[in-house]
Amino acid sequence: MTRRSPVRPADIRGVSRLAIDATIGLTRLVETMHHNILRTPGPLGKHTQEPTKGITGLVYRSIQGVTRLVGGGIDALLAQLTPLLDAEPATSSGTREGLLAALNGVIGDHLAASGNPLAIPMQLRRNGQPLALTRQDIAASIPQPGGRILLLLHGLCMNDLKWQRNGHDHGAALATAAGFTPLYLHYNSGRHVSTNGRAFADIMEMLVQTWPVPVEELVIVGHSMGGLVAHSACHYARLGGQAWLQRLRQLVFLGTPHHGAPLERGGNWVNVILELSPYTAALARLGKIRSAGITDLRHGCILDEDWQHGDRFARNRKRTPVPLPAGVQCFAIAASIAKTPGESGRPPPGDGLVPVQSALGRHADPRLCLDIPASRQWLGYGLHHLDLLDDAGVYAQLRQWLC
Repeated sequence: MTRRSPVRPADIRGVSRLAIDATIGLTRLVETMHHNILRTPGPLGKHTQEPTKGITGLVYRSIQGVTRLVGGGIDALLAQLTPLLDAEPATSSGTREGLLAALNGVIGDHLAASGNPLAIPMQLRRNGQPLALTRQDIAASIPQPGGRILLLLHGLCMNDLKWQRNGHDHGAALATAAGFTPLYLHYNSGRHVSTNGRAFADIMEMLVQTWPVPVEELVIVGHSMGGLVAHSACHYARLGGQAWLQRLRQLVFLGTPHHGAPLERGGNWVNVILELSPYTAALARLGKIRSAGITDLRHGCILDEDWQHGDRFARNRKRTPVPLPAGVQCFAIAASIAKTPGESGRPPPGDGLVPVQSALGRHADPRLCLDIPASRQWLGYGLHHLDLLDDAGVYAQLRQWLC
């Protein structure tokens, strides 16, 4: 039997576009460094983003022009060849899905803005397959849809298939224990959290309208960034008067960085240091390639106004406090790499990515504190960030709260 490649025709076209974009971007970066070096402003002098001039400028513009011309020709050719190649397989390779999820997490905003075929469209899925939101398609995909729906939202650089870890899936297990119908959101985690939040709110509204039986109860479990997307969606659903929010009963955050993640803040400081010198300022642009979704994680930003009117890489970026949805039971689970609680009065270390205080929604500023009751908080020890997806203690707590 001939083994089929997991690579699809659209993947080749997407990688080709990405390579052209990268070549043009790198050429601009080198040109900027060249121009600043020619100016000899001193190691801490003011740098510029202006292009070079004269013969040197003509060379750089020629390189970019030829790259665009060749890239456009390759893209046009691939567009014509794609329909002639083998049809896309009915099922997708887990390796391909993982690579696409990671790529979208890092530069997904660019992929979406440039119309790249590698950009992941937001959709609900089951068993890795898209769920078309019509009554007929839902009935065909789910033989016995129930009135209790469980939505699971993955984190940064991940996809819906990652809920299956070491033979365990919180969604499938809760479906067996409590009769939920589990659905999994698949989305481009490199886009702004608020962009994904708005889109998820609209999908939820359509889901409630097209579900074959009356929706009695909605429950959302969000891991890491997925919790921020869910929180954002609730905010925009309230503003838009969407009906699905009235059916949301419980919202669980698994390792969600409500108040940001230190690793992103550390990455931003690297940019600041590079920008101090005109000779390295251009290199700071490499650090700024990281996606809008990643920079939102610096402070846990979930609204459009948190990024629309300023530089998303600014160190003093502010975020708007957003209360949890009224009438919804909210729960928070945090993890710590520490084996035991340790010294009393001091918060234990986080899960390697998210601090405990951030995951539990606690903050010294009362305006930012989420005020989740202690009875709806849980902290697991000896766990890393991804362990939240399959740890027996985490599942036991989910079952106690939701079943």
